[in-house]
Amino acid sequence: QSQLVESGGGRVQPGGSLRLACVARGLNLEHVSGGWFRQAPGMEREGLSCIGFRTAWTRYAHSAAGRCPISRDKAKDTVYLQMDNLKPADSAVYYCAAKERSLSQCSMDVSEMDYWGKGTPVTVSL
Repeated sequence: QSQLVESGGGRVQPGGSLRLACVARGLNLEHVSGGWFRQAPGMEREGLSCIGFRTAWTRYAHSAAGRCPISRDKAKDTVYLQMDNLKPADSAVYYCAAKERSLSQCSMDVSEMDYWGKGTPVTVSL
């Protein structure tokens, strides 16, 4: 039973947009940071961005900076990833993850995550 549930993936044409959402259940989000990751076939899982759930402080990987802002809604226990101008290279399964007892900086290190969602696939093609 997953404590993180992603939604919003699907198939879009190049240049299209998607907004991914991750809803957390059964976690004390006051002490948690969240993040978005993706994994394409044959590739390592890649961290895109992270956010402190209480502070909303963020970090971005190069592949997401300036193009895919991360945000959170405390009232809805949800973290979002807005993806614009999508390219075929963005096709992957996108995962949200959470880290408990997060320090002041959130983490995009796969090995440091405590919880994972099951992923939502994104396909960008004509």
